[in-house]
Amino acid sequence: MERNLVQIALFAALIVVLGLLPKFNLVSGVPITAQSLGVMLAGAVLGARRGALAVLLFLALVAIGLPFLAGGRGGLGVFAGPSVGFLIGWPIAAFVTGWLMEQGRPAAVFWRALIASILGGIVVMYAFGIPGMAVVLDKDLLTATGFAAPFVPGDLVKAVVAGVTVEALHRLRPGLVAARD
Repeated sequence: MERNLVQIALFAALIVVLGLLPKFNLVSGVPITAQSLGVMLAGAVLGARRGALAVLLFLALVAIGLPFLAGGRGGLGVFAGPSVGFLIGWPIAAFVTGWLMEQGRPAAVFWRALIASILGGIVVMYAFGIPGMAVVLDKDLLTATGFAAPFVPGDLVKAVVAGVTVEALHRLRPGLVAARD
């Protein structure tokens, strides 16, 4: 129990730290940040339940006003902006990434983490982010999808980084990475 709490807090802190890296603003108002990498890693390393809890802890801290989103943003107002769908999708993305990691064989860690990060950390996140952006910006889904397109290459790079990182963690400390219980 104690170990789980420490790991959840550690990955929430990792997402905070990734927010310190510079962000790039796009026309849509949704910034490109490194924090979605933290969401992918939380799910891939901690598994579905603990990964989602780490992201929920992070979002709770943001909601109470701590400036933990990239660019020093925080407070309830961020949940009314163009990023709202992505933020809502983060815990679900971490959950799906973790669940997919828990389904595979221990031997194929890089490929499991890469595929889980793409499906959970990109597809699921966009499934929430694009409609959220469309609603807030009062655009149709096709236009919002066009606004999201510039994120795809960077998110694919983040998925590869997640795969490499999770593989390295698995080699250093077998049993640390999410696996079937």
